[in-house]
Amino acid sequence: MSIQRLHSGPRMSQAVIHGGIVYLAGQVALGPDVSEQTRAVLAQIDSLLAEAGTDRSRILQATIWLADMADFAAMNVVWEEWIGGGGAPTRATGEVRLATPDYKVEIIVTAALGE
Repeated sequence: MSIQRLHSGPRMSQAVIHGGIVYLAGQVALGPDVSEQTRAVLAQIDSLLAEAGTDRSRILQATIWLADMADFAAMNVVWEEWIGGGGAPTRATGEVRLATPDYKVEIIVTAALGE
């Protein structure tokens, strides 16, 4: 089976497609608060998934890293609006120190390719 890489650099690819599955790198964005950062990250995810030939309805798993678990509720408001009521993926959320103090959220998803 072939492996397709999207937006590859010396350190990583933003997406890797293999065996009917799309694996996204952790997505981050700058913004004044966790809600705005989450919206921007989810827009990036939408764009990468579309480029790979799929969409958010086919997300299988999400991992969400927060710099501060105090932002959990605010992030969830944006996430739940974006993911919709049905077909939610499996998900884990945890608190970690992100790459810079400016990042409040990082989201990693794995999705099935569209049929």
